[in-house]
Amino acid sequence: MNKKQFGCVLALLILLLCASVFCNFALLVGRGSHVLGTTTLLTEKAPKFGETTVEDGSGPGKIVQISLRGVITSSETGALGETMVDDLKIQLHQAATDGDVKGIVLYVDSPGGEVTASDMIYEAVCRARARKPVVVYMGSLAASGGYYVSCGGNYLMADDTSLTGSIGVIIETLNYQSLFGKLGLDMVVFKSGQFKDMLNGARPMTPEEKTYVQNMVMQTYSKFVGIVARERKIPEAQLRAGIADGRVISGRDALDDKLIDGLGQIEDAYQKARELGGAPNAPVVRYEAEFRLGKLLRLFTGRSESSKVQIELPGDIMPRLEAGRLYLLPGFFAP
Repeated sequence: MNKKQFGCVLALLILLLCASVFCNFALLVGRGSHVLGTTTLLTEKAPKFGETTVEDGSGPGKIVQISLRGVITSSETGALGETMVDDLKIQLHQAATDGDVKGIVLYVDSPGGEVTASDMIYEAVCRARARKPVVVYMGSLAASGGYYVSCGGNYLMADDTSLTGSIGVIIETLNYQSLFGKLGLDMVVFKSGQFKDMLNGARPMTPEEKTYVQNMVMQTYSKFVGIVARERKIPEAQLRAGIADGRVISGRDALDDKLIDGLGQIEDAYQKARELGGAPNAPVVRYEAEFRLGKLLRLFTGRSESSKVQIELPGDIMPRLEAGRLYLLPGFFAP
């Protein structure tokens, strides 16, 4: 082997070695991101969000804006955490434990979503407000699960045209028995108990199944109403007899019904956070996820869905709901 051939082989070996080191490092990062949603989610070693200035300020401290947008779900991959729920928990914890942060503005623009995911974020907001004042600002829509989460704030603010409320729980299934009959199809089910296929759309629900599902819905509804009654200091009986019937109301009506504390724009929410945090001239920053190799790796190897190509249509605003899950959503968002 001459010197030229030896040099080419050596260069190839070095290239392969570098590629191997990079892949191993990426796998470690990806594994760390996966564990983030469990054991290391809120520890000191957890990754942190970067900051972008929203409003300049001449005083000490800072106000942090955290955004909750879209359907609340544990199925959507997070930027740093395993899910979007993890991302919200990380951001709230980061702001609450940062000594320079004087207040938090949680911007909610969501129709709601999964019951458990909404409850997890609500609890995270409550933990954050135990350390720092939390001002919730409602965008175009902060209904059902979006309002559930908002109840964790110290001060709730909305535009007078915002849509909020929708205090209620919904679960739906599709009955396609007649369609099966027209197609000459019949579903055969083997089950271990009478309720195992209670949302089977190939047959009508039995009275016992309807009673069971309705009781489950009302149990979750009772928790929702109880949280609103406690946080907003409104008698539960008054809520049940009035606005806690699933209706969506405007920000103006929400103020009259004591579901929120004030009306204004997002800048007013910043000012309120400064006031509650005792930092009248503090700048406002927004958390943003920095680039991470772990997230890039998950796009290719982390989830089975990553192998699919998905096209989002601009006019498609309906949330993707999963059969059999309880949702905190306005009725017009349900399929």
